[in-house]
Amino acid sequence: QVQLVQSGGGLVQAGGSLRLSCDASGITSSINTMGWYRQDPGKQRELVATISSSGTTTYIQSVEGRFTISRDYAKNTVDLQMNGLKPEDTAVYFCYDLNMGYWGQGTQVTVSS
Repeated sequence: QVQLVQSGGGLVQAGGSLRLSCDASGITSSINTMGWYRQDPGKQRELVATISSSGTTTYIQSVEGRFTISRDYAKNTVDLQMNGLKPEDTAVYFCYDLNMGYWGQGTQVTVSS
């Protein structure tokens, strides 16, 4: 099973910052559209942000202005910088290759109030 490699995440207080990274090198193309999903137990997986091959980004309204998705084409990595974190951002975060359907292994992000 092909899997993207994630790093980052952890526990932070409300208002703090975390950065997630997704390494797709050697796995998939650096021009694929990539995204970050999150899933809270008992809830559906939610698409948080995407970045296209041209660098166009999209965000769900609840993270707009707080989260930034970016990519490094040379390294074929995709990052999610999360600032101003809130307890409702607590979830397992997954990176995803929208073209190939490849998932990362998931990373826990916990925001305490």
